[in-house]
Amino acid sequence: MRRTIQGGRGKAFRVALVAVAVTALAACGEEGSSSDEGAAAPAASATGSAPAAGTGSCEPVAGDELVVLDDDQKLQTVDNIIPAITAKSATEPLVTALDKVSAVLTTDDLVALNRRVVVDRETSPNVAEDYVAEKGLAQGLSGGSGKVVVGAANFAENQTIAEIYALTLDAAGFDASTRTIGNREVYLPALTKGQVQVVPEYVGTLTEFLNKQENGANAPAQASSDLDATVTALTRLGESAGLAFGEASEAADQNAFAVTKAFADEHSVSTLSELAAACGSGLVLAGPPECPERPFCQPGLEETYGLSFESFTPLDAGGPLTQAALKQGRASLGLVFSSDGALSAG
Repeated sequence: MRRTIQGGRGKAFRVALVAVAVTALAACGEEGSSSDEGAAAPAASATGSAPAAGTGSCEPVAGDELVVLDDDQKLQTVDNIIPAITAKSATEPLVTALDKVSAVLTTDDLVALNRRVVVDRETSPNVAEDYVAEKGLAQGLSGGSGKVVVGAANFAENQTIAEIYALTLDAAGFDASTRTIGNREVYLPALTKGQVQVVPEYVGTLTEFLNKQENGANAPAQASSDLDATVTALTRLGESAGLAFGEASEAADQNAFAVTKAFADEHSVSTLSELAAACGSGLVLAGPPECPERPFCQPGLEETYGLSFESFTPLDAGGPLTQAALKQGRASLGLVFSSDGALSAG
């Protein structure tokens, strides 16, 4: 599967590249996704070692469009969106309504929602209202009563999902409202104390945040590339914190790696495994300066996929510098984010 990216927006180097004891780097400090500190080591191939690199030469190929290569060997820790709920508020009508959102929300949907808010400058409430109507989320729900406050982190993606949650809860009979609170260190205590009742969360990031909070900064990771196992760990950790959870959605906001469409077409690649099979030399990797030392960036690509790089170009994390380097033919492969509003389904 490939996803086309038309442009870019700056983000913190969040997913699988920073400690989850903080929600993001100081440069942004707001968006939540998974981490590599203390996380499980990248998986090897089924034979117990990384596959051999290909023999072809794969120098950068300039192009106006970028495509995301599928992480088919599951290098990255999962970071699917999941509703986090104050345990005392997790009634059947409330959980049923939130699960209805999770059942339809996809990564492509997330990309489209982010594009409308971040790129097209529409408001989160208006975009959420359109999405609820389009997906029929207000139909067939009942049984709710009382006020529910849906908290949100201070970035557009989370705010839009919070608005979708609130509209769906309204349809179930609740009197729902939204409140943007701040980063995880601020909104999570509000959630556990019941000052807000629901927050859209990220499976891998929250698992490791709670893990380190409960077991210490050096605790072995409980989040991984296995969604079911990570949700099981999250549920167990959440119980100690007074939290319950709905179903995880298919929608995820995590690290991804892109090439130009021209490069993908020339080498007939749509996955990172296909890239490794096709390319034995010439690859130039672009990303944030930390990438060569982070297990879910360059070392993970080398160990899990057997990729070999001619060089690394230190730029930014999924932002305009990395995207420009790819489009201008100065890099073959670059770090992007799976829910970036500049991406389009493809």
